[in-house]
Order: sequence, then C-alpha cells, then structure tokens
Amino acid sequence: MAKQIVKERMLIGGEWIDRKESIDVYDPGTGNLIATVPAATVEDVDLAIAQARVGARKNASLPVHERMRILHAAASYIETNGDVFARTIVLESSKTIREARKEVKRCIETLRISAEEARRIEGETIPFSQMPGHENRVGYVYRFPVGIVAAITPFNDPLNLVAHKVGPAIASGNAVIVKPASVTPLSALRLAEAFLHAGLPADVLSVVTGHGSIICDPLVKHDDVRFVSFTGGYETGKEISRKVGVKKTAMELGSNSPTIILKDADIKEAVSATISGAFGVAGQNCIGVQRIYVERSVYESFLAEFILKTKQLRMGAKSDETTDVGPMISEKEAKRVEHWIHEAKKLGATVCCGSKRRKAFLEPTVLTDVPKAATIANQEVFGPVVLIEAVNTLAEAIERSNDTDYGLQAGIFTGNIEHAFKAIHGLQFGGVMINDSSDVRIDGMPFGGIKGSGIGREGVRYAIEAMTEQKVVAFNLQRRM
Repeated sequence: MAKQIVKERMLIGGEWIDRKESIDVYDPGTGNLIATVPAATVEDVDLAIAQARVGARKNASLPVHERMRILHAAASYIETNGDVFARTIVLESSKTIREARKEVKRCIETLRISAEEARRIEGETIPFSQMPGHENRVGYVYRFPVGIVAAITPFNDPLNLVAHKVGPAIASGNAVIVKPASVTPLSALRLAEAFLHAGLPADVLSVVTGHGSIICDPLVKHDDVRFVSFTGGYETGKEISRKVGVKKTAMELGSNSPTIILKDADIKEAVSATISGAFGVAGQNCIGVQRIYVERSVYESFLAEFILKTKQLRMGAKSDETTDVGPMISEKEAKRVEHWIHEAKKLGATVCCGSKRRKAFLEPTVLTDVPKAATIANQEVFGPVVLIEAVNTLAEAIERSNDTDYGLQAGIFTGNIEHAFKAIHGLQFGGVMINDSSDVRIDGMPFGGIKGSGIGREGVRYAIEAMTEQKVVAFNLQRRM
C-alpha cells in the first residue's frame, strides 16, 4: 500500500489555509515525498500583514504575565509532544534522531528564556538636570515593540531557529510572520500549533509557506513590516539589505569557522570536539568547524587521530539511534560539495578520507594542503568537509583564521592562558571559544558575527532589544498638570 502524503496548511492570522498550488516536501534521506504545503502568493503575504497589524496591537496590549504564560504553555506543549516534534525534524531535514531530540530540547529552552526575558524589558531614568536650564525636568526611557516582525528561517535548524525569532517577538509584544525554508516547513507549522494550543491570540503569528522568489520581496519591502530577521546565505542577505529600505534588520549569514590547536592542548579532547563540530548535521551548521590550524609539532599526531575517529563515524538512516551522520539536505547540495572537493583535489589538495557520495549522502571528508585558490578554502562549505593545516606559531594561526570574508565564531585549544587571550583579542570573530571548537552556542548568549557573517545579534535578550524601540519621556515639573 502506498504511503499517504500529508497535505499541510499554512497559518495566517489564526486560520489554517490551503491553496491550489503546493510545494512538495521530501525526506532527503530517502528521496520520498512526505508532505505538501501551500505555495503562498503575494496576496497571501498582504493578508498576513493585514492580520499582523491587528495582532501587533493585540500583543502590545497584553500584560507581560500573559505573554509569559503563553510562552511557557507553548514550551510545555512541545515538551509533552517531544517525540512528534523530533520525528518531524528527522523526516524533513538532515538531522539524525539524536540530533533532532537535542534541537527539541533547545527549542523548549528558547521559549522558556523568552518568557523570562519578557519580565526584563526595562528602561532607565534620565537626569535632565545635567544640562543647565533643565533643572525642573525629569524623565525616563522605556521600550516598546516595533510592530510587525518578518522572520525568514533556514533548513538546518527548522524548529529552534524559528523559535529564536518567534519567542522574542512574542515576548516583546510584536506580531510575527514566519517564512520557513521551503524544504523544511513542517517544524515551523508544528511550532505554530503549539502557540495556538497555548492560547496565543489570533493574528499575532502567521507561518506563510511558499517560494522565496515569490513571497520574500513583498514581505520584506512592505512598509508595515518594521523588522526583518533573516538567517541564511550571504548573497541572499545582501539582496534583502538592498531591498528593505529604512527599517531594522538582523542577519546571520554563515561562516567558514576556524579552530586552532596548539601543542599544549589536550589533543584527544580537541579531536573529539572538532569532529563533532565539523560533521554534526552533515556539516550543515553555520558555526561548524570548516578550518583547523594545528601547531606543527603536534600536527601529524592530531591529523592521524582525527582521520581515525572520522572513519569510525557511522553514516546511515536518520531514524537509526546508532547513526552519526545523515544526508545533506538534497542531492543537489551534496553534488555541489562533491564538486568543490574535486576542484580542491585538482588544485593540489590531499583527500585523507571520505569524499564518496551516494545520492544526498556524502562521506565525512578530511582535506589537507588545500590551496587558497580553491573555492572550499574561501566559501562556506555547509557540508561534511574539514580542512586541516599545519602552522608554525599562534600568530600565523590567527592570521590565517582571519583571512576570510566571514567572522562568526572561532575556537582555540590551549593550556596557556596568555595564548588564550592573544587569540581572544586577535581573532576577528563575533565569538571565540576557549578549549572548544567554534561549534558552541547556548540559546541565551548573544549570537552573531562581523564582516560577511551578518548584522546584529540573536539570542533571546539581544533579539528582544532589536525588536523594540526606545521612547524618551520628559516631564516639565514647572507646568501644571
């Protein structure tokens, strides 16, 4: 018997809506069609914005304790139905079941932090008497919601990265319109279900499924949309920046993150952390380890141990509890990375292990001696490939780490505090992880990069600051009220 395909609907202003045109959603591991979602139109975007205008007024008028209650209730709903959420992630994305469970837990944490940060949206007093002639004035600053937030989310964390935009938006009194990645829209729809179950007022949240080429421009350009939060590729981010006009934006645009290994590091721990950082989610991770610079005296031993452990990784079905590495998001993406590997090899790089592809599955790959001219040395690979090179000094490692148009996160392994602080001050990145790989993030920390890695910071409190505006209030005490 043929498996029944789930026909999903999108959420606009509290109503589940279908359309004649649809988008197919496939399991990248099997290639099987698992669901369809509506292909939204420009008219659907206009409808979502019209509803969001109403929703923004509703949410702004909600007492803080009610926003907190809704966020906590949504988190509890996800916790109760954790297996459903994890299985949804596994079905539509590259994540293994173990990776999916971790993402569900992080999503719950993100929403609970959002609830707690809602109570901390605070202002400050202003001493007007600091300036002569203003002795009789007193004043303060408070924060108010921007209004409508547009959230454009990627495929690699289809639940938690949506929560990172929706949670702060609701906590700060905004309405939010989510445009999820077309290849992984199901987790965003499940998240919307959680909020409706929690009692979120209609019109506050919409999840509009559709082709980015059709619906993103009218969404981000609309005058009523006052904040655009985008996570994705650099070129797309640059286009959005050009189109949005005078409004607030936050963009996380990826990286090709480095990690430095010095001779005084714990080599076994460094190998373990960088393997996890390089090959988790089949390498499709914006802070995943792409470049490793190892001090020359320990280079050969580090490389040998790294290759040995890489070959022990088990690639296979995502639902299998023993699987370490699943497929890439599509065969097309796997072919792209395979092509970059072959290009590097032609230019003189050595393939130490991996590089074989079967449909969307690409073996974890280790490259050495990669020339600067190779695409894979300069761009974000977003696949299970890592470059390992020897360096003579920490200064050289820092210089080579910085030799990129990106600057999201970096890591360094060392037992020397002086070396650690040299790296902290010398590395041009939004985050530096000591005795960890670049692949470290908690949901409460400021997260973002410099240069081509983006604008602004995510992390709940920091997103709330971006999704609110400051209003100055001044009382002239000489005037009668």
